[in-house]
Amino acid sequence: MVQDISREPSGPEGAPQAWIERFEQPLVACSSGSLSGLRFAVKDNIDVLGWPTTAACAEFAYRPRAHATVVQQLLDAGASLVGKTNLDQFACGLSGTRSPHGAVPNAFNADYVSGGSSSGSAYVVATGQVDFALGTDTAGSGRVPAGLNNIVGIKPSRGLLSTRGVLPAMRSVDCVSILARTVAMAARVLQVAQGAQGADAHDPYARTLQLSHTPFGSRFRFGLPEPLEFFGDRAAQAAFSEAVQRLTALGGVAVAIDYRPLAQAAALLYESALVTERYAALRAFFDSHEGQVIEPVRSIIAKGRSFSAADLCAAQTQLRACAQQAGAMWASIDVLLVPTAPTHYRIAAMQADPVALNRNLGYYTNFVNLLDYAAIAVPSSIRADGLPFGITLIGPCGSDWPLAELGQRYHHASKLLQGALQWPLPAPQALTGISPAAPQAPPPDSAPRMKIAVVGAHLSGMPLNAQLGARGARLLQATSTAPNYRLYALRGSTPPKPGLRRVPEGGSAIALEVWEMPQAQVGSFLALIAPPLGLGQVELADGSWVTGFICEGHALEAAQDITAHGGWRAYLAACEPA
Repeated sequence: MVQDISREPSGPEGAPQAWIERFEQPLVACSSGSLSGLRFAVKDNIDVLGWPTTAACAEFAYRPRAHATVVQQLLDAGASLVGKTNLDQFACGLSGTRSPHGAVPNAFNADYVSGGSSSGSAYVVATGQVDFALGTDTAGSGRVPAGLNNIVGIKPSRGLLSTRGVLPAMRSVDCVSILARTVAMAARVLQVAQGAQGADAHDPYARTLQLSHTPFGSRFRFGLPEPLEFFGDRAAQAAFSEAVQRLTALGGVAVAIDYRPLAQAAALLYESALVTERYAALRAFFDSHEGQVIEPVRSIIAKGRSFSAADLCAAQTQLRACAQQAGAMWASIDVLLVPTAPTHYRIAAMQADPVALNRNLGYYTNFVNLLDYAAIAVPSSIRADGLPFGITLIGPCGSDWPLAELGQRYHHASKLLQGALQWPLPAPQALTGISPAAPQAPPPDSAPRMKIAVVGAHLSGMPLNAQLGARGARLLQATSTAPNYRLYALRGSTPPKPGLRRVPEGGSAIALEVWEMPQAQVGSFLALIAPPLGLGQVELADGSWVTGFICEGHALEAAQDITAHGGWRAYLAACEPA
């Protein structure tokens, strides 16, 4: 239920840009049902009887003859519809800045993007104006705004929810998405939106799917992309390292996966003939009203004209090849963990470079529908700069309910507040799509493990820490060396790294962390360590010895002695501008 907002929403005048139409009286179909008393909004590329569908283009507007199937199902379940929300025009974008109605600001800081294309729906959920909202998701439009506004975004398996009455972006991969402040609320809406009659016979892409109802349990394997990309955003990188540790604490075992096939599939979305489907969805209107479509949406859609049918066949074959390569990862993992968005941009920066920065926001989302996966975006943390950071859990088609169950466990472990409000999370709820049998206790971890001491770029929150998480390493303790070492800042290393050296006298204790890694993963970890660094024996403060990072002596001759700082983290903090 909607409560009184405990603080004013961010943005000018409560961000009126979030709404295209806010009804004077909510639409109500019945007074009882499983969603009775809940208020919701829909993105304005979804049909609502009696109101124009504009897709943020007034010249395109039409009046539908019926509610979209999913809207009708929610109304029949007792929910009341309060309005239609702003979006990146024609659902083409991930930033929330591509609308003639204005950019929808972030719910936490109005200078930053909200994420799109379901920007308005995410904002009104995050600020408590509705209980949930519908968006759409073709390339991440229901996940990126969830991640950037500290809310939940369910991207169902393709064909699970009817898209009849939804203006196509790319009809073959479009999904209706669900945005809410908790997983339990989003899952409750998903249960209703599925309908009780099976696949919608009037939707050519609807499917009858075999859904899994078995949770991942208290022991599961999660994939970590390698290499990871954050586009220089150290706050996002640190937040993701924290996320890996939290998922590990929930029983996850990290497994490194090759991200290249997924990245190649994602690139095909806009950089191949697949973009012709965006043009095909709007062809009649676009050919006669091209000038009414704003940039860069106009250029993206127009690009679809330049490809032939043969080009499209070739792109589809490339996509199938990517799917074959990527599909191999499911033999070694149960779920894939990625940042929902690898970074967060200011609105001004996005408007100055709208194509490249928008592409960056979709780095971890664009491949999901193309490869027929399910996904849920859940909040993870609030960064040091006050901006939200979220993660996305991805599974094979039909894994929607196990993803929701794990997503709820993860979200509640974060102990975050709801959206941009001061409301604590309610107690976790049983999900109707999950079998009631309790997950079995985890088996004992009998695999041999090795302790490894790290002093620099592999520390928690540092740029290379994910290399540890990707190999199932877990943090044992933060301690220091024996007082027999000196620490140096190496020249020309990327990312910056220190070198540790044991000395016969004049040494000091240096802060470090001791991690424990499966021995089977040590070889691949060692292969990542470039000279002059290597692994050797390091004495700890308690007199014990463990394997740890050491440095060849010749590299220290021109290096800066930073021993006085007591550790790498303290040295970096001292280098930060005041």
